[in-house]
Amino acid sequence: MATNTPWTGQWVADRLGVALHGEGVTDLLGLALRRNPKRAHLLVSHVLGKHVPQRPHVVYGHAFALGQRVRALLGDGPDGAAGAVVLGYAETATGLGHAVADGIGGVPYLHSTRRAVPGVTPGGGFEEEHSHATGHLLLPEDPALLGGHGPLVLVDDEFSTGRTILNTIGDLHARNPRPRYVVVALTDMRGPADRAALAEFAARLGVTVDVVALAEGTVTLPDGVLEKGQALVAEHEGAGPSGRSGAAGGAAGGVGSLVRRVGLGWPAGLPDGGRHGFLPEHGDRLAAALPAMGRRLADALPPGAARVLVLGNEELMYAPLRLAQALEDTLAADAREAAQTGAEAPAAAAADPVRTAAPEVRYSTTTRSPVLAVDDPGYAIRSRIVFDAHDDPDDGGPADRYAYNVAGAGFDAVVCVVDSAGDTPVLHQDGGLLAQLALHTPAVLLAVVPTYRPDPEGHPPSMSEPLRGPDFSSYQPQEVGWLLKDLSDVELEAPTEEREEAIQSGGAHYAESLPVEYQPTEAYQELFRSALADSAPRIARAVGAVTELVLAERGRNVVLASLARAGTPVGVLMRRWAEHAHGLELPHYAVSIVRGRGIDRNALRWLADHHDPADVVFVDGWTGKGAITRELAEAVKDFGGFNPDIAVLADPGGCVSTYGTRDDFLIPSACLNSTVSGLISRTVLRDGLIGPDDFHGAKFYRELQGADVSGLFLDTVTDAFPQVRSATVAADLAALRSQDRAPTWVGWAAVERISEEYGIGDVNLVKPGVGETTRVLLRRVPWRILARRGAGADLDHVRLLADQRGVPVEEVGDLPYSCVGLIHPRFTRGATGTDGRAVQN
Repeated sequence: MATNTPWTGQWVADRLGVALHGEGVTDLLGLALRRNPKRAHLLVSHVLGKHVPQRPHVVYGHAFALGQRVRALLGDGPDGAAGAVVLGYAETATGLGHAVADGIGGVPYLHSTRRAVPGVTPGGGFEEEHSHATGHLLLPEDPALLGGHGPLVLVDDEFSTGRTILNTIGDLHARNPRPRYVVVALTDMRGPADRAALAEFAARLGVTVDVVALAEGTVTLPDGVLEKGQALVAEHEGAGPSGRSGAAGGAAGGVGSLVRRVGLGWPAGLPDGGRHGFLPEHGDRLAAALPAMGRRLADALPPGAARVLVLGNEELMYAPLRLAQALEDTLAADAREAAQTGAEAPAAAAADPVRTAAPEVRYSTTTRSPVLAVDDPGYAIRSRIVFDAHDDPDDGGPADRYAYNVAGAGFDAVVCVVDSAGDTPVLHQDGGLLAQLALHTPAVLLAVVPTYRPDPEGHPPSMSEPLRGPDFSSYQPQEVGWLLKDLSDVELEAPTEEREEAIQSGGAHYAESLPVEYQPTEAYQELFRSALADSAPRIARAVGAVTELVLAERGRNVVLASLARAGTPVGVLMRRWAEHAHGLELPHYAVSIVRGRGIDRNALRWLADHHDPADVVFVDGWTGKGAITRELAEAVKDFGGFNPDIAVLADPGGCVSTYGTRDDFLIPSACLNSTVSGLISRTVLRDGLIGPDDFHGAKFYRELQGADVSGLFLDTVTDAFPQVRSATVAADLAALRSQDRAPTWVGWAAVERISEEYGIGDVNLVKPGVGETTRVLLRRVPWRILARRGAGADLDHVRLLADQRGVPVEEVGDLPYSCVGLIHPRFTRGATGTDGRAVQN
C-alpha cells in the first residue's frame, strides 16, 4: 500500500552514519533522535499514526492488512485464527494491535498499559528494556482472556531486537503455556544474532514463533553512535520549534473560550479500547455507532476547515483512529453530495464557495516519548508541542508530554480526543494540551470518550441500557436515561388512607406501593401555571448558580445522577444550562433512592461500569430535614469513588454544600406528581417485583399525556436562561464560592423541635419546606400545615390544597422554612371525615 511519503531520515544519516537497509523500509520509516540513555536513534513510522500525522484509512489499512496475513497464516478452526487472542504493546502499538485484531476477524483484543487501575489484578507484566518507560501491565477484566491455548498474537510497531517479545512470551508462557505465538510488526529490523536468539528461545520452550511484518530490513549503527547522538541532541535541544510555547490562557475567557467540546454519543458501556479487553461484540457495537459520531464531529468543524487533525492521546489510539475514519468518510460523503447537487460542501464552503473537495483529515496521537525536533525536510520530527501530563501520571507529579508534527502543519482545526480519566483540570489549564494546541490552530475541539472501568466488586458490567423517552417518560431521549425497571403494567396504586395505615403500622414500606395519582382541579392547574410564570427567572438563576458551582468544583466531565423523580427535572435543567452556557452535553441518568432502604445498588454499579464514579454528581430538587442526604452518604460508603454531596436548587435545611440558594421558595415542579416529572411514578422497591439484579422500578403513566406539563415546566425555565446568565449567575457563583457552605443541619434541629412540641414522636412524619409539604398534601394523610408568619405567594398552592383536603394551616414564627407539613401521627383506617381528612383518635 503506497503512501508517497518522502524519506525523512537523511539528517540523522548524514550526522551519525545510521543507515536503513531493506526493500520498502524507507517507504515506512524515517529517523529522529531521542533523549534516551539506552538508544539514541528513533525509527519513526509514517503509517503508525503516532508521531507523523497520516490519513486514518492509511493507518488502519496497513494494520488491517497485517491481520489478514495472520489469518491466512493460522488458518481457520479453534487451533488457528478462530482461537487466537491479540495482544498489543503500550503505548505505540495499542491502536495498531487493535486494527490487526480487526483484520484477523472475530478475535478478542488486549493491550498492555502503563496506567495502573485500582481494583484490577494484573494478569501479567513485562519489561520493555530500551524504552523510556519500561514497565508494562496486563489488566484483563476477565482473567480467562489469557488462559486459552489458541495462538497468541503479539503486535508491536517495530521488531528491533526481540528482547521485549522474549520477555512477554517468557512471562505469559510460565503462567499459561500454549504451543504457538505470532509476532506482528510494521517493520522487522532484527539483525542475524537477534533472529537466532528468537529461534533458540522458541526451541527451548518447545513452541512455534512466527513473524509477520510489512517490511524486513536492518539498521547499521556505527561505533559510538549513542554518545554521538546524545551530544547531537544536547547541541540542538532548545533550538527551533522544540520547546514549550507560551500559554494561551491570556485570551479573553481563558482556555475554555478557545475550545469547543463535542458530544460524541459514545455507546454506554462500550470499552474505550483494549486496556481491559475488547471483544468481537464490542466491535459490532462500535461499528454501528461510528457513522453518527462521525456526523457529530463533522457538524462541529468550523466553516472552511480544509485540513483537520484528529489527535489521540497516548494509549488511547484506536478510538480516535476509528473516529478519524468516520469523520473522513462523513466529509467525503458530504463532498460527493455537494458535487452532485451543486451545493457547497459544509466544512469547506467558506474557503471557496464552489469548492466540493472533501477536507483533508489526518490522524496522530500524543506521546510520553521525548524526541528532538528539528525543522529540516530530511528529519522525521519537524516540530514539537510540550504540555503538562493530564491523566495522573504514575510517578505522582507533573511530567511533560508531547505532540509531534502538529505545530506549523497548517491544520485549520484539531479534534483532541481523550478519555474521561484524562479530562482533568490540567488538560484545561494554561500549560495543558488544549491551550498549547490553541496556539497552533484556529479551532480546537474536544471529544471525550468515557473511560471503561471494570466493576470493583467483580461483577460483570451490566449491558442493560437506561430506559428513555418516548418509550419510558415524556422527556426527550437525550435529556435523561432512567436506571429503572419498567413496571407500567403492574397494578401498584392503593388508596391514600390504606397506604398510610400500612406504613405507620409497620405492615408495609412506603416504597412497596404507589399513591393514586392526584388529578388537579382546573383552579390548581391555573395556580401552577401562574406560579411557573412568576418563578421561572428565579429558578433559572438557581439552576445557573448550582450548575456553575458543580462545573467549577467538580470539573467539566460531570455525570449527572438525579434522584428520581423530584430531582430529575432539575437534572434536565442543569444539563440544559451546561449546554446553553458552555456547549457541554452532560450525561444524565435518574436513579432511585428509598428512605430506609438506601440507593439502588445496581444503579450505582451501572454508573461505575460506564463512568468514573468521581465524575458522578447526585442531583435533587431541594432539601428537607436531610434524611435522603444522610441515606445517600451511608449508601455510597462501600462504593469507592462516589461523592455523596447532593447538588440541589434550594437547601433551606442546610444539609448540603452544593446548592443554588438556601431560600425556601416555591419550585413549581413540587406542585404536581408525574405530570411534571415526565409522567413517571415515584420509585418502587418490593420483593417479587424487583429481583437481585434488577434496578428499582417505576411506572410510566402514558394515559396522563393529556395533562402532562413536564415540557412546559422545562421550556419555561429554559427560556429564562438568557436573561439571568450574564447579569446574575457570575455574581452568584462568586458569592457561593466565597462563603462557608458547610452543612449546618439547621433544618434537622427544627424538625426535632417540632416533633417534640406537637407530640408526634417520629421525625419522619414531619416534612419541612414547600416541596415536602406539597408532597404531604398530594400523597399522604396530612394533619396540619405550619406556615411561617408572613409567607406570601409561594404558599398559594399549599393553602389551596389544604383547603381542598380540609387541613388547617397554622401560622407560626421562628421557622427556618416557609412551611412544614405534618402527617397525622396516630392514623387509623376509618378515622376520617367525609372529606377523607384523618381525625385524631
